[in-house]
Amino acid sequence: RGLRRAGRRTAARAAMSIRLRELIRNVRACKTQADERACIHKECAAIRTAFKEENNELRHRNVAKLLFIHMLGYPTHWGQMECLKLVAGTKFPEKRVGYLGLMILLDERQEVLMLVENSLKMDLHNQNQYIAGLAMCSLANIASAEICRDLSPEIETLLGNSNPYVRKKSCLCAVRTVQKNPELAENYVDKVPSVLSDRNHGVLLTGVKLMFELTQIDPSTIEPLRKQVPTLVRILKNLVLSGYAPEHDINGITDPFLQVALLKLLRVLGTGSAECSDQMNDILAQVATNTESSKNVGNAILYECVLTIVAIEAESGLRVLAINILGRFLGNRDNNIRYVALNTLVTVVATDVSAVQRHRQTIVDCLKDPDVSLRRRALELIYVLVNESNVESLVGEMLTYLATVESEYKEDLVTKICHVVDQFAPEKQWRVDTIIKTLTMSSAYVSDELASSLISLISKSPEIQSYTTRKLHGALKDNLHAVAQTLVQVGVWCIGEYADTIGDASDGGEPLTPTQALDLLESVLRSVTSTITSKEYVLNALVKCASRYSSNVEVQSRVRELMAPYRSSIALEMQQRAVEYSSLFQWDSIRQGVLERMPALEKKQKPDPLAAPRTASAANGSGAGSGGGGGAVAAAAPSKPVGGEADLLADILGGVDMGAPSVPAGGAPPAPPAMGSIVMPAATAGGGLGGGGGSGAADMLMDLLGDSTPVAPAPTPAIPAMGGAPALTAIGAMPAAGGMMTASPSGPATFIAFEKHGLTIRFAASKEAANPSVTTVEATFTNSLASPITELTFQAAVPKYMKMQMQPASGSTVPPSNGGVVTQNLKLANSMHGQKPLVMRIKVDMTIDGTKLTEMAEVSNFPPGF
Repeated sequence: RGLRRAGRRTAARAAMSIRLRELIRNVRACKTQADERACIHKECAAIRTAFKEENNELRHRNVAKLLFIHMLGYPTHWGQMECLKLVAGTKFPEKRVGYLGLMILLDERQEVLMLVENSLKMDLHNQNQYIAGLAMCSLANIASAEICRDLSPEIETLLGNSNPYVRKKSCLCAVRTVQKNPELAENYVDKVPSVLSDRNHGVLLTGVKLMFELTQIDPSTIEPLRKQVPTLVRILKNLVLSGYAPEHDINGITDPFLQVALLKLLRVLGTGSAECSDQMNDILAQVATNTESSKNVGNAILYECVLTIVAIEAESGLRVLAINILGRFLGNRDNNIRYVALNTLVTVVATDVSAVQRHRQTIVDCLKDPDVSLRRRALELIYVLVNESNVESLVGEMLTYLATVESEYKEDLVTKICHVVDQFAPEKQWRVDTIIKTLTMSSAYVSDELASSLISLISKSPEIQSYTTRKLHGALKDNLHAVAQTLVQVGVWCIGEYADTIGDASDGGEPLTPTQALDLLESVLRSVTSTITSKEYVLNALVKCASRYSSNVEVQSRVRELMAPYRSSIALEMQQRAVEYSSLFQWDSIRQGVLERMPALEKKQKPDPLAAPRTASAANGSGAGSGGGGGAVAAAAPSKPVGGEADLLADILGGVDMGAPSVPAGGAPPAPPAMGSIVMPAATAGGGLGGGGGSGAADMLMDLLGDSTPVAPAPTPAIPAMGGAPALTAIGAMPAAGGMMTASPSGPATFIAFEKHGLTIRFAASKEAANPSVTTVEATFTNSLASPITELTFQAAVPKYMKMQMQPASGSTVPPSNGGVVTQNLKLANSMHGQKPLVMRIKVDMTIDGTKLTEMAEVSNFPPGF
């Protein structure tokens, strides 16, 4: 009776447990997500019950269903231990499901995986090759670094096993082992020759994979593995020249997977080795010529062959053959093959430009392809192919593409066209025509650098100034509302500077009259698309036109008439210019000097957009209509200048040379500097505000006063790098600030630089032993008020004979009641050390109880000797 009851219980459990196929059918029959969850929860409950009853007969079936539930996204962590029990079993079906569960439900980060290490070790030596294969598959997929290290001796032993199935799996385990434990890589180098001597393609493929991983993980193994190059070449030659092999044939090519793996490995071993490259030159030529390219399989082999030829020390003829293969790829109908060809040509063009030039027309045709990725790659390649002999034709193709290119790529294309035109233009007139055409076609996508480059070219080429001005006049007149404002500003600037030359048409074209020039300037003023900056350029151009045509009463009258409405403009800058320029008409004695032509502007070198393939760099301009400032400009946190910084700078600096002697007590003030020597090299530095600025105020002043050659300051010693902060200089005058000074014999000199509104700034100054002209200053901010000081910003400026570096402040809030400090470090370099003392001007912005305060002071109480 007991046996019958046990049998009935077993039958009942078997009836409760459905098969995997039935579970899949039930899940697919669910019409809603709720029905599916109910079905899964019911089956999970049945599986848990079976696990608790330790039913060994149905464990592998339940784990299989658990894997299916896991793939549906439901939690199955509660069944992980059952996988370990199946692995520990003796039957192959149980081990198969158990190892599969290990690889799906666990990963190398699970601590429970350590419990299976002993089972793995025993199964690796199992007489059944399939059980050993299961263990090695699990080891190669989820083994942790510790397990790989412990089982590495077993893997080394299995590499010499006589069974090809076991050797193949052991190579994959060796790959996992060296990936997790790179220090074990040298243990497997000596095992490689025995693997390569095998005739089984599976063993060869995994052995080549093992060699490739060894070279990537430990580059020191490349040299000993180069001894196997003749063996690798022999294997590849047998594959290329062998006849039809049905077990390895894919579309008429013998084992393309092994061929690709061999080519990748030869590429690594041949790079930097002329001897190895010579050994593989012949077989690479055979692969390139004998492989059929009509099928995708052959194209994959040819592509790897081309990459290998390009990477190794190949012969020149072999390189030409590789580039010709890429040229054939460009004619393929498959866009993927064309893309990899263009991508590879971009990398090889630097080594063999002439061979790539033969396929220039095919590359140009790719610009007309509907695929945007192909067009982008073709454009990059065309840009690199441009030289003096083909610049006109290729730039024409690029301009044709510019008319249809997407807006997001237009600015980049315009920049590239202008770069190659600047570098390879056969003559200046063609260069100007092409740049103007490019900038006109680009609509609003014109950068300031391109405009600056054009202005620099015009200012340094008197022979094309008249021609360029007339060309710009025509471009703006025909399509003023569509061109970029940057181009409008360039055209207006040229009309103002070279208005007296536009009547000369000896270089071709129609001459312009002063009335036509003023008509265009008026159109820009009246245009609703013109920005305030463009209108400011127009005011400058108007007053310069009046100077150029000083004897033309009609021009003088019309310029005054056009300027008059802007004397009451709501734009402060325009109002100021209009008022000052109108007043300048009363000073005939200095007006010609103030409004004389700007000197030639130098360009600044800027990296080429494709610096990798093209070694030359393109030059960008230094700014439209800007004169040279007297000092370097920088800040603690570099940023682009923003509106209002010039005014802020003028507020800080005051516009008076700090190098001038101070006013003695009770004495008369010193004589003001001569008008021709007034210079404002503006710069600020701030911890929280960020720095930067320009010399716009100085340029405007020099433009008005007619002196563009200020006296250069004495050379300033270089400041050692401090946090990467750039140097800055400035000049001006401000009331002095300072306090008590203390200095210890061995420490820095400490003194109070500023004290107001409860805020105290102490400077701790110390000299560098190696360079006494350099002073390191640590500024400490403390707050004696009962409330904190927030939004603290500290700015500083130094005279022309000094340079300064400033690091960001440690914070922007100073705790109350002297409960904490904020610090900021500075370095000062004095080029006139021993002749002039250190002096600086500071500006402090802060908020106290919601009230914003701004204080400025001069710090001139540095200790003697500083």
